[in-house]
Amino acid sequence: MTRPGLRVLVLLAVVLVACALLAPRFLEFGFGDGRLRGALVDVAHRGMPTLLLALGMTLVIGLGGIDLSVGSTMAIGGALAALVLAAGGAAWVAFALGLGGGLCVGLGNGLLVRAAGVPPLVATLITLTAGRGLAQALTGGQIVTFERPEYAALASGAFLGLPVTLWQGALATVALGALLRATRLGLYLEACGDNPRAARLCGLPVARMHGFAYALTGVLAAWAGQLAAADIRAADVHSTGLYLELDAILAVVLGGTALTGGRIHLLGSVLGVLILQALTTALLMRGAGTEALLVGKAVAVLVFALLTRRPA
Repeated sequence: MTRPGLRVLVLLAVVLVACALLAPRFLEFGFGDGRLRGALVDVAHRGMPTLLLALGMTLVIGLGGIDLSVGSTMAIGGALAALVLAAGGAAWVAFALGLGGGLCVGLGNGLLVRAAGVPPLVATLITLTAGRGLAQALTGGQIVTFERPEYAALASGAFLGLPVTLWQGALATVALGALLRATRLGLYLEACGDNPRAARLCGLPVARMHGFAYALTGVLAAWAGQLAAADIRAADVHSTGLYLELDAILAVVLGGTALTGGRIHLLGSVLGVLILQALTTALLMRGAGTEALLVGKAVAVLVFALLTRRPA
């Protein structure tokens, strides 16, 4: 394991101990309704949408970019799927259309950043605003509900005693990790993020790397949006994905991927998501409100930053 990965693993262990002290039942497990239950299982289950966002965000940040539009892309993906389901369409068609919507948003971000030369922060702020508006236009500003058990199982089902969401997160992580480490893609992404000019002179497809990263981030965000919709059996475009882009960025930074680009720590991002979700779950078990959750996350990131800062 890399040095940043070891640091975040130690931080995760410390956070889990703190959560166990804060909420005495945090480490308890049980088995009911054909699945394993407990706070730790809930941490992994509830953290899956953020995990999918963080996986894509790791690639974008590794290239020296940022994507603030993933929350709006979640809303679009969930809205498209819900509209198909409400109209009686097949669940697989709804899922595919939702992913397609995310792909279009991601490709749009890539075009703005590389073809139009718009800074990533500005480009994704544009799609953040436009994407949320598009999602509201698609649904007429209403909450679209559906009663489709086969689609709802995407978020509430279980397989081999574990929530289906955990298997989806594991599949996405392993597949992306294999793609980065078993092919030249990971090397190309890191080279383009570390020194784009040198990478271009060496013949690397810098523009295509950015396009791929943003497109994949859009697809993963739309997937996360469909998990959110399946969980409540509805698409709420006003609240779906709200502020989750910040959680995804925090998880990636906690995981050791520098905002300046050049290095990609995928496993670190996964651990970062677990840290944030563990804090959230423990605070909720203590009856904390939204303000306490936000402050708790901020304090955790601040402590980590102070402990890992480099001397001037």
